[in-house]
Amino acid sequence: MAQIKNIEGLTVAELNNELSRGGKFVMFQYCVSIVVMTFRRSSDIYFVRAGESTIKHSIGYTLLTLLLGWWGIPWGPIYTIGSLYTNLSGGKDVTREVLNSLNNSSQ
Repeated sequence: MAQIKNIEGLTVAELNNELSRGGKFVMFQYCVSIVVMTFRRSSDIYFVRAGESTIKHSIGYTLLTLLLGWWGIPWGPIYTIGSLYTNLSGGKDVTREVLNSLNNSSQ
């Protein structure tokens, strides 16, 4: 599993409290093109607290995609638009998968 960022210093009780208030685990996408090759990848997992904006976590991946994603033919523009949509809509919510993985590993 990818590394989880932004949970430093949180106890399990604090993490559960944040999750019950609407916190979530999200991943962002980025796209890099090199003429005829296009790579679409996902970031590490970020914990976003309830009421916290995802922009500060996604901005780097969004800018990288804007600068380097378009150039590959034909998938560059397609993957770039998809990655931008994902990032600007708050990222891909992977909370359920993270909790399932944590529960399975603790058994």
